[in-house]
Amino acid sequence: MTRALGFNETDLRRLAGARSFERGLGYLSAISRLEIGDEAITAIVGGSDTYQVELTEDEDNGLSGWCDCPYGQEGNFCKHCVAVGLAVLGQAESVPQQRSAAASRTRLLDGWLESLTREELLALVREQLADDRDLRHRLELRAAAAGEDTGVVCERVLSLLDTRPFARYGYVEYADAHAYGRQAAEAVTALRALTASGRSADAVAVARQALRSLDRAYDEIDDSDGLVGDVAIRLAKAHLEACRTARPDPVETAEWLVPYLLNEANDATDIDLFDYREVLGDLGLARARALIVAAWRANPKKRAEKYLMERVLNADGDNVDALVAVHAADLAPNGRTHLVIARELESAGRAGQALEWAERGLRETVAEWGPDDELVNFVCERYEQAGRLADVVGVRQDLLRARPSLAAYQHLRTAARAAGTWENAEHTGALEALKAVAQPKKGRWYNGSVLVDALMDDNDLEAAWQAASSGYADEGQWLALADRIRDREPADALNVYLRRIEPLRRQTGDSTYERLAELLLSARACHRLLGSEAEFASYLAALRADQKRKRKLMTILDQHGL
Repeated sequence: MTRALGFNETDLRRLAGARSFERGLGYLSAISRLEIGDEAITAIVGGSDTYQVELTEDEDNGLSGWCDCPYGQEGNFCKHCVAVGLAVLGQAESVPQQRSAAASRTRLLDGWLESLTREELLALVREQLADDRDLRHRLELRAAAAGEDTGVVCERVLSLLDTRPFARYGYVEYADAHAYGRQAAEAVTALRALTASGRSADAVAVARQALRSLDRAYDEIDDSDGLVGDVAIRLAKAHLEACRTARPDPVETAEWLVPYLLNEANDATDIDLFDYREVLGDLGLARARALIVAAWRANPKKRAEKYLMERVLNADGDNVDALVAVHAADLAPNGRTHLVIARELESAGRAGQALEWAERGLRETVAEWGPDDELVNFVCERYEQAGRLADVVGVRQDLLRARPSLAAYQHLRTAARAAGTWENAEHTGALEALKAVAQPKKGRWYNGSVLVDALMDDNDLEAAWQAASSGYADEGQWLALADRIRDREPADALNVYLRRIEPLRRQTGDSTYERLAELLLSARACHRLLGSEAEFASYLAALRADQKRKRKLMTILDQHGL
């Protein structure tokens, strides 16, 4: 008996999640070549690229989906799978008949193929190869993998990774990256076929060249969707699988692997040294460590050398001092590396040394780079735990002077209140420090300062207004302050709104019109508080008369009741 559909819309939503399900609704019109077979449902779904989708139903595991889009290749039931599923549900009544017809066609095809002679079959295959270049290339690769000539396989694999046929301008653009990725994926299939056919040593040799080739090409590809990066990771896994089967010489493997990892062009493959632990064994790991240590000593500040040295030391276990030495060889100017060292030491139970390194980081920070906020927080938290509240205040004072910001002011205020010194000298000192770093310019709107933000954060609006009037505020601060004082000082707030309205009268654009309407509403609120609604009505009438040619502005003003 031919099966009916075994899934519904609820199943699609559960498999895809709400977001992918909703996005899938928009792809129903992009489906083509939908085919409901006896074993699977296949279709093509268009979009930024063209994707192949296959849905299968299993009596035990239910519905599953596969798509060659980047999200689908990660094993997810993507929006394209949702669209195909919904399309099939839309014709659910005819599914049993379609499956029955598909089964009949399969039986007919099988019977016909079995009736052909060897010569007829060969002629049929050759006919298909003449019309389908992709099929020809796949079968050529299969033939090479089944043969004895490794050079032919290597040549074919490297040709699959060659970007030149896809690089119209010397670079594989986004529109061509998917086609290149699909072709490159055939190289992975070929390597796995070599391993499966008992030629894993050949697979190791070819994979090494393939990895180098793809690494060189990767920087010339717009891989925004990550499809080629996924191929690179699968290529690396194919190399590892071949190594696990072939068991190549561990020392020679280490001597290939470490230089490969030290080459910063290999980021796409995501290879980790210790994935090869089983292949390298004690002898190979010892050789790898020796090569890494020598490379790090020669170039202690290079990223790859430093990272591998850290990996080796972490894998070896109790090597805190060695790790500290690695980090100390390349200290970041913002104190970030000092923080890494401090955390390593603290994790090892050496809290005193950890704090010393963190304090050293604060002292050695290059002014224009730091200090790193997390480093400051680390030191302050340890001071607080030790009851050293005055020292916390000192650190926060230094940071406010070195890098004034509202956040730095707030941190200092919190620390000084905890120490009981804010209402005495600290508050005044902090404000004086902010005045010292500001550069007031009377009548200028663009020269904002932390001083005004700090005073508003203190809710000292009178002092904030005085600072703004002395030239310490920018446009945004003036408007924020006007909003805060409007209810008690409507005349002052009104002046701010009117000053900002004037330049907008000479500008155009929807966002400008919306902003103008907001300011007019604020101005109207001030007039109502002042009891001068008639004055606002006259002002608004004059503005509308002056701006009447801006029809969109008139519409927006009408919408806001102005």
